[in-house]
Amino acid sequence: MGKAKTHQGTAKRITVTGGGKLRRGRQMAGHLKVTKSPRRLRSLRSRTDVSARDRRKVEALLPNR
Repeated sequence: MGKAKTHQGTAKRITVTGGGKLRRGRQMAGHLKVTKSPRRLRSLRSRTDVSARDRRKVEALLPNR
């Protein structure tokens, strides 16, 4: 069986913390920022944990983390 390869699209979007948690950026932060409030834009800059439901799928895409 061949080596498990890291999915590069996922690797660019998801970071792994020292404790092993998976962190992702928030959606809706890409464009059309004029209509969003400053408070909303500040919260969109922060990163959040990958949900427990999606964690197994993401870990399969990042085997060599």
